[in-house]
Amino acid sequence: MDGRINVWNTSTRTLQGTLEGSESGFEWLKWHLRHNLIIAGSEDFNIWMWNADLNAFVNTFSGHSNTVTCGDFTPDGKLICSGSDDATLRIWDFNSAHCRHVVRGHGYHTQGLTCLAVTWDSQSIVSGSQDSSVHIVSINSGKVVGSLVGHTNSVECIGISPRYNWVATGSIDRRLIIWDLTRQAIRSICEHDDGVTCLAWIGSSRYVASGCIDGTVHIWDSLSGELARMLSGHRDAVQSLAVSADGNSIVSVSSDKSARVFDISMFK
Repeated sequence: MDGRINVWNTSTRTLQGTLEGSESGFEWLKWHLRHNLIIAGSEDFNIWMWNADLNAFVNTFSGHSNTVTCGDFTPDGKLICSGSDDATLRIWDFNSAHCRHVVRGHGYHTQGLTCLAVTWDSQSIVSGSQDSSVHIVSINSGKVVGSLVGHTNSVECIGISPRYNWVATGSIDRRLIIWDLTRQAIRSICEHDDGVTCLAWIGSSRYVASGCIDGTVHIWDSLSGELARMLSGHRDAVQSLAVSADGNSIVSVSSDKSARVFDISMFK
């Protein structure tokens, strides 16, 4: 956690450049969907932005009073959303770095935010917290417009389905919950043997993958809530999941210092 980000060329497997700025560690990073811009949330309470083509610093987004634990660009590429251990959600103008909305207080999270996801129409943010709550925020108004009640421990991950108007949330309470966003109601509860740390929808299919503290990866059918496959091999908690662009593989990264690639082509 030296405050540097290395950018690699995956074709040549060579280091393309190193992005520097913060002297503190980074919690997460995201790429802009259309431009080679990277944002990352830091332990120094800021969001940093770079141009990956030029390996150049672009801007910082300042306002949080604690570590920035989660964030992303909106799918339309116009705004940035960020959550922090200060229990606030901030919505930023992409070009000016001006903060449009600060969401906090009554009706929102009482402890630090751990994760967020933006709906594909760039209209809403779904955020999760250490306090076990999940809230839906309007991007236009900055107001809480709904709450998803069902978890009993810290919510660690959130993912919006590319196909349905559904969202998946994973928690230390050992549950992955599939929600219907239109009705703001539970569709199915997927029980695990240990806490859920990360999740990833498998392309536009009905399947969603979850990673657990016990080192396993589960593939769930979101329509039925049934377990379709369990993938094992890690010796410690799974920290992150990523699905390949063609949907044939899923990569899991673990606290055991290994990354594993699994074939999931049958779930496309």
